[in-house]
Amino acid sequence: MINKDRKEEIIKLIRQSDKPLSASFLAKLFNVSRQIIVGDIALLRASGHKIIATPRGYIIEKQTGYKEMIAVKHHRDSIEEEMNMIVDLGGHIDDVVVEHPVYGEIKANLHISSRYDVSLFMDKFNKEKAQPLSTLTDGVHLHTISYNDPQTMIRIKEALDKRGFLLKEK
Repeated sequence: MINKDRKEEIIKLIRQSDKPLSASFLAKLFNVSRQIIVGDIALLRASGHKIIATPRGYIIEKQTGYKEMIAVKHHRDSIEEEMNMIVDLGGHIDDVVVEHPVYGEIKANLHISSRYDVSLFMDKFNKEKAQPLSTLTDGVHLHTISYNDPQTMIRIKEALDKRGFLLKEK
C-alpha cells in the first residue's frame, strides 16, 4: 500500500471508530511498524486533521457542548477519586495541564468520560508506576472539562470544592 493510501485509510478508520485505535493495532492492520504509523499520524496532524493521542489510542477531536478549564490541587492518592467525581457528574476530562518553571505548559491528553475509562487509566498508571504531572507543581494542575449543559459544571465545581480539590483564589 502506498503511503498516501495508508494515511487516507488511517484517517477513515479513526473517524469511523467508536473507540480509540492504537498505533500497534493500526501497524498490524497495515503490516508496517508502529513507528511508521506514528509518523503517518504526525503527518496527518500537520496537514490539519484533528487527531488526538489518548492513553488508549488515537481519536478525532469532536466539538460538542461546552468546555472549561478548572484548577485543582491534590496528590497521587486522590487521582482516581477526582476523576470519578468529574465523570459521575457528567463531565469529560479532556486533558491535564501543569505549569513548569522551565518548560512552561506541559499538557497530556486524557479523554476520560466514564468510570471504565478511569479504571483503565489507573490500571496503566499503576502498572507503569507512573508519577502524575502534578508532582512537578505540588499537586496543582488544570483540567479541561467538556460538558453538555452549564448545570453540569456547577455540580462538578461544587463537588470538587466540597472535597477540597478545587483551587480558588484567596
